[in-house]
Amino acid sequence: MGGYEWNRGRTPSVACGSEGSPVWRRILTVPLVPEAVRQARCDTAMALSEYAIPTNSAFAGAVLLVVSELVANAVRHAAARSVTADVTIAVGAGQLVIGVADQDPCLPDLSPGAVGGGLRTVADLAAAYGGTLGVEPAVHGCGKAVVARFHVPDDRGPYGGFTGRRVGSRAF
Repeated sequence: MGGYEWNRGRTPSVACGSEGSPVWRRILTVPLVPEAVRQARCDTAMALSEYAIPTNSAFAGAVLLVVSELVANAVRHAAARSVTADVTIAVGAGQLVIGVADQDPCLPDLSPGAVGGGLRTVADLAAAYGGTLGVEPAVHGCGKAVVARFHVPDDRGPYGGFTGRRVGSRAF
């Protein structure tokens, strides 16, 4: 994984959602340098594959673009106040959530007239899949998390159905 590791100690890999369905969660901690964008995208593609979401689907393409944009924004805007960022992917109960958390306490203005082209694209992609884009102050200490939520499509098209369930035996 190019020197980056999925963080196994901070968050359980499986939890139960509100409907009793499992929620699979991975957290990748990356240094806020340009290389982190590529690594987060590659590792997210691997996670999508493990969740039985075809990486050649339009949905996966949207998710990967969102990861790239959110990590690039953290590198561009938060690196002066944050050495690392946590990239979280969570899948369960028909939803997929991407979060990028850093230690910079400055919350971006997500109002339609204030966002730049990148966050506008992120918001549009999330909305295209019935989701949202939001920003939350960090739960512990200073910082923030920018969070994109998607509804996982029940795609029975040329890529077959996907369930958002983990496949294979890799533990994380």
